[in-house]
Amino acid sequence: MASSQNFLVATLIANPSRPVLTDEIVAVAARSLGQETERSVLARGIAADLIVPAPADAKAIEGTLRRALVGQPVDIVVQPLETRRKRLFLADMDSTMIGQECIDELADYVGLKKEVSEITERAMRGEIAFEPALRERVALLKNLPVDVVDEIIEKRITLTPGGRALVQTMRANGAYTCLVSGGFTLFTGPIGAKIGFNEHRSNHLILDGEKLAGMVDEPILGREAKLATLIELRTRFGLAHHETMAVGDGANDLAMLGEAGLGVAFRAKPAVAAAAHARIDHADLSALLYVQGYRSDEIVTAPV
Repeated sequence: MASSQNFLVATLIANPSRPVLTDEIVAVAARSLGQETERSVLARGIAADLIVPAPADAKAIEGTLRRALVGQPVDIVVQPLETRRKRLFLADMDSTMIGQECIDELADYVGLKKEVSEITERAMRGEIAFEPALRERVALLKNLPVDVVDEIIEKRITLTPGGRALVQTMRANGAYTCLVSGGFTLFTGPIGAKIGFNEHRSNHLILDGEKLAGMVDEPILGREAKLATLIELRTRFGLAHHETMAVGDGANDLAMLGEAGLGVAFRAKPAVAAAAHARIDHADLSALLYVQGYRSDEIVTAPV
């Protein structure tokens, strides 16, 4: 291929724990596009590219591929080939970079996980505003000993598969990474360090001695603050719009996902998945490397 200019790339990704992306499935996908399509395997059984020459419509190609691969546990991301590699990455934490909602785990210690989880779910679906929902949930945690945070991180928090490799590989290739969460610094600090982010931003819980005071510092970091963080970092590093990527799962991520060059809904609420540029429903977070064109032998697993 002489030049990537004006080409689109459709990346097909399976979960590494279930590497179902056979040569036959890739061939079926290529044939469905009805034109000469260059194929490139990024990771055997896991990820492959289909290069589509312009003029072509990304949404139309995605729709064709989804119909061709219906029933297959394969994610599909279509984007311009020339601008796929990113230099700034912002990520939500709860239910994205980790498998839990930290505030729900805190609530479990005071016997209120069911009540708090219901509020969390409604906020993430966008049914209620994030900021008042956070204040309401934090108030229920008043007098909870702060040292339970360490125990929760150690015993209950699980990192989403592929997340460390995603951050470490992007950093090794010159990208800047930021964990930006509507959760709390008590969690984003140690979790961000464990994954390897350059920095973290989130909300500060107010303490009363060694206990939670049931209040959070204002202003609350929510939807608009996530958007502002993306714009601030993009401006600081002098990056173009297309050089940025963001990932999240909830309604308070929508503005950030919309502003990113590639906004990815990761196992997201339906409204978020429908609005984002791309969606990952089956694969793990390593999918965000494959959509940038990284091959399996380029993925970094050791700390940078």
